[in-house]
Amino acid sequence: MSHPWANRAASAEAAITARHLRRLWALPGTQLGVVAWPATRGHRLFGTWHYWWQAHLLDNLVDAQMREPTPERATRIARQIRGHRLRNNLSWINDYYDDMAWLALALERAGRLAGVARPKALHKLADQFLTAWVPEDGGGIPWRKQDQFFNAPANGPAAIFLARYDRLRRAQQMADWIDETLIDPDTHLVFDGIKGGSLVRAQYTYCQGVVLGLETELAVRTDDPRHPARVHRLIAVVAEHMAPDGVIKGAGGGDGGLFNGILARYLALVATDLPRRTPEDDTARDTAGRLVLRSAEAAWENRQTIDGLPLFSAFWDRTAEIPTAAGPQAQFVEGAVNASAVPERDLSVQLAGWMLMEAAHTVAGSATA
Repeated sequence: MSHPWANRAASAEAAITARHLRRLWALPGTQLGVVAWPATRGHRLFGTWHYWWQAHLLDNLVDAQMREPTPERATRIARQIRGHRLRNNLSWINDYYDDMAWLALALERAGRLAGVARPKALHKLADQFLTAWVPEDGGGIPWRKQDQFFNAPANGPAAIFLARYDRLRRAQQMADWIDETLIDPDTHLVFDGIKGGSLVRAQYTYCQGVVLGLETELAVRTDDPRHPARVHRLIAVVAEHMAPDGVIKGAGGGDGGLFNGILARYLALVATDLPRRTPEDDTARDTAGRLVLRSAEAAWENRQTIDGLPLFSAFWDRTAEIPTAAGPQAQFVEGAVNASAVPERDLSVQLAGWMLMEAAHTVAGSATA
């Protein structure tokens, strides 16, 4: 059953490789993803820098290496890591804790699963998250430095990383903070965040994804029943509110292009890793796996094919639109990247489609194991 998904994931990887992967400033031994296709000269010169998109590209490269290990894929991982640090001014650090959390997750997986380790980087990033914890200010860790916005997209991935980095107590504290502060009492979905004591009530797919990932990691690492119980509750409401007809909602291009892919990644983690201790665990795993596979079927059916390679839609239940170089480009505005005129132009959208294909491969392989 996993064989067609392996082929589809490989096709998605090949599309990103052909359209987006380039050496950084022609420097040997480097690589980054060009943030748009078709690309402008400024894109190809990496004049725009979307740190967290590149972190997810690295995470996808690790997925591909896990699916089919080759020396070439390991080399791409090393080049991506090197390119990231160079483009980020010879540093792993920036002002956004959510950005750094996505990179920490990808670097940790690169070391643990693909053998491309950067222990000093992980130590620096872990220190950023541990020292940013400010319960006295209402957090959580903030979205960015010198800010009082505490949100799920920073705390969720940072806590997943800390759980994997053997900082389990802090990861549990962060999970408890999210559960006490950001859960909608009516729907039980995860709110975006809290600022100045007031809830920012937006409910994004990727907020649900990172909380599912965090609670699953803690369910694996502890015997505390509150963690699987939170997974059970959240899986049920994600299926009800975030996946009409079983297909995960899209959020357009720009930063939103990654939202559905992130939810798919962590649904796959639930489907494969949530411990089987109760019938409710089985139900949650089955529901999560079904959402991934149904979304992947829809995304594949609605793709365009260009030069034999897939182009995914920003909305997996709609046919993809082929982008051109015309129209407004994605722009960085007030800490976020908005969408190109045709969202399928954005690297984020294509990374999410690839992420989904890798997730489907993982889920299908687990089901047949």
